[in-house]
Amino acid sequence: MEHQQMAALPAEQLQVAPPFTYVGVDVFGPWEIVSRRTRGGVSNSKRWAVMFSCTCSRAVHIEVIEAMSTSSFINALRRFFAIRGPAKQIYSDCGTNFIGASREMEMDQSNLGFKKVEEYLATQSCTWVFNPPQASHMGGAWERMIGIARRILDCMLLEQKRSHLSHEVLATLMAEVTAIMNARPLVPVSSDPESLLILTPAMLLTLKTGSVPPPPPGSFEEAHLVREEWKQVQGLAEMFWNEWKHEYLKTLQLRHKWQGKRPNLQEGVIVLLKDNQAKRNQWPIGLISKTLPGEDGLVRKVQVEIVKDGTRKAFSRPVTEVVLLLSPKTDSVN
Repeated sequence: MEHQQMAALPAEQLQVAPPFTYVGVDVFGPWEIVSRRTRGGVSNSKRWAVMFSCTCSRAVHIEVIEAMSTSSFINALRRFFAIRGPAKQIYSDCGTNFIGASREMEMDQSNLGFKKVEEYLATQSCTWVFNPPQASHMGGAWERMIGIARRILDCMLLEQKRSHLSHEVLATLMAEVTAIMNARPLVPVSSDPESLLILTPAMLLTLKTGSVPPPPPGSFEEAHLVREEWKQVQGLAEMFWNEWKHEYLKTLQLRHKWQGKRPNLQEGVIVLLKDNQAKRNQWPIGLISKTLPGEDGLVRKVQVEIVKDGTRKAFSRPVTEVVLLLSPKTDSVN
């Protein structure tokens, strides 16, 4: 198998531009929802989701569409532009999701109207760039985020017991998913142990440091059995959060089987703590206050300090339970 040296980051990802100026887009689904209830039962229809991912700020935006058609996709673009502002360039793969959906719906591929969409974007001073077929890796960070979210949502929503979702429940769930993805940590912007601050895509969009608060206390575990739709949404959002947290943490650290020496963690660096009890959109952030090297001089345990509700607490953790957010230049292996 041939390979070549990895290319440099695309220039668009290094531009100083407002969020959603350069955008990656993908379509996934479909999922069945209840569109109409009758005395004889229910009438089902299908829904898809369009995910827009900013290549600069890493923020995402999701729109629900009712059909895999040019008209529905342009409507989704119009909603996206109305909320987030116009984009300068849009990237996508070669439309495998469009083609797959068209086959399932027995649509002629020519009816998908890519040329019509491109013509429409041209009137908006926006260009659409396609990556080569079977080259999703060329999408980089935005393809990875879209891929993780799509896998989780497909596993959740393709189950038969989820088939009674309504359009409102699905649309609200996608809004919750957007908030969860945009609350993920990117890089630290403050190393003050009293007020550790991590940059998130949501901060760049809203200019606010807080995240969407968790839902009111209550059990939403059996989301498919809950009759109140808002509780059903929260149950599904909790399911997405639990899966998303684990999948996203994996992308922040290299996954070697400890075959070679790694740079030691050092005191004063900011880390994320792996905490299965963390509530939705909460990422436990700490400062390494002490390293505990072994006899060979390699650090495998650290002491992490966090500030919660105004109280400073210290925890001893193995290095496998923390994620380094920003590596200092002075890292070295003893």
